[in-house]
Amino acid sequence: MTNRRRPALMNLYRTEFLRSRTWFARRDRWFTQQAARGIPLICAGCGRPAGKKQLELHHLDYAGVVLEQGRWKALEAHDDLVPMHPYCHDLLHRLIDRDAVLARNRTRRAASAHALERLRRSLQPKEGTAS
Repeated sequence: MTNRRRPALMNLYRTEFLRSRTWFARRDRWFTQQAARGIPLICAGCGRPAGKKQLELHHLDYAGVVLEQGRWKALEAHDDLVPMHPYCHDLLHRLIDRDAVLARNRTRRAASAHALERLRRSLQPKEGTAS
């Protein structure tokens, strides 16, 4: 088990999938579903409200990202995507990539949950303090 990004596949993920119509359609669908559920848009890292254009979606699991016969499919479950500001999203990936236990010995979901908790503790205001 490893969360280290496989260079060839992750390059395709970044250069193709995240720029594809398939991903943008899935992303739009996620935001539409979130609104339909009446859930406000809040960054999972810093806890601050944001708009759709200010947020990226972090994959808790890549299982729904499929490349079949040269075509991308975005089959992620709604709860497999987490809204984050780009800065917070980058910090999350750095935490996972730089921690040997998270990077190599945890599932992606478990590593993300642990790293998100660390981010929240450091980025979200403490109770009783001004934000």
